[in-house]
Amino acid sequence: MTRYLDEGTAEIDNNTAERAMRAIAIGRKNWLFAGSIAGGERAAAIYSVIETAKLNGVEPQAYIADFIEKIVSGWPASRWDDLMPWNWTAAAAPASMAA
Repeated sequence: MTRYLDEGTAEIDNNTAERAMRAIAIGRKNWLFAGSIAGGERAAAIYSVIETAKLNGVEPQAYIADFIEKIVSGWPASRWDDLMPWNWTAAAAPASMAA
């Protein structure tokens, strides 16, 4: 409370941080049923991709759909860095996704 009163820039509560962590706490229950260690690792990988997309201001569903389409269509492995969420833009997505 002292820091809040002295600085004036601190938030009075931590609701923003708690809301961000809520999905992880709820997901923890679901992760018990991943089926196997490999299933849990796959779930962790896709959750990482989704959250990284969100942190970079990218809509996860559009990003993942475009990423998969490009990989299946023969995107060169030497250019995978171009597909990372921090380099991807909605304009790079196919017309069906950008609409």
